Amino acid sequence: MLRRLLALIGLAGAAVASVLAYRRRFGRGRGRVDVHFDDGSLVSYGSRSPVAQQLLSHARDALSAVRS
Repeated sequence: MLRRLLALIGLAGAAVASVLAYRRRFGRGRGRVDVHFDDGSLVSYGSRSPVAQQLLSHARDALSAVRS
């Protein structure tokens, strides 16, 4: 009985670990741009938006210049 319980806990732990590893590996490619305005409003652009593509390219250039 205890052996089955430990096997079930190990299987559940492995499943959770694999989901977390998958999300960490493939979830990084998504970019999002949040534009905050002085009046407190916010506009979010997804990575497929043309506006976001342009802003993300500028942000990546700025980050690479800072890192090097």
